[in-house]
Amino acid sequence: MKKTTYNTILSLIANIDTPEAEAVRAELTAELSKGRAKAEANRAVYTDIHDKVIAVLSMSTNPVTAQEIADETGIARGKIVYGLKNYWADEVVVDTTGKANTYSLA
Repeated sequence: MKKTTYNTILSLIANIDTPEAEAVRAELTAELSKGRAKAEANRAVYTDIHDKVIAVLSMSTNPVTAQEIADETGIARGKIVYGLKNYWADEVVVDTTGKANTYSLA
């Protein structure tokens, strides 16, 4: 089920005072909290690897691929690509003209 569905159900049963409604509210709230905790953990991972990825980019005189960054840092290539696209897009320049995308600092 989607988070928006959980939130909609919570808002619909917010003013219902029955034991069943209370049980559903508690279960939905717990599920939403679990999702928030996972999201916070993921954000923390990207905060932790940011400096390592940016350090590799700053040391490189030529644009590098995500795999080259992964080889240098030991971080999974997928995490690097996701971070470069979604968290650090304003800090890097992506060159998509070659067979593999290359990255350099903006």
